[in-house]
Amino acid sequence: MKPYTDATLVELGRQQARVAVICPGFVADCLETLEEINITYRERFLEAGGRDFHYIPCLNDAPAWRNGLAAIVRRELSGWMESR
Repeated sequence: MKPYTDATLVELGRQQARVAVICPGFVADCLETLEEINITYRERFLEAGGRDFHYIPCLNDAPAWRNGLAAIVRRELSGWMESR
């Protein structure tokens, strides 16, 4: 899929001093994401001239996320056992 993240961050580093990055496809940070996005791409952005790279962490185990997911599961499973 384009645009590629690394190329985009290099271009932004040339044009912008600051960038905030979020990975909306994930609900929890994983080592691969942290290494690739928050380390490698941070370095590329800064090397291209950017000054402030802010990685916004995933929801991970935040209480609001856990409670919200639990509510969705309860709602979607309500009546499930009765319908079997």
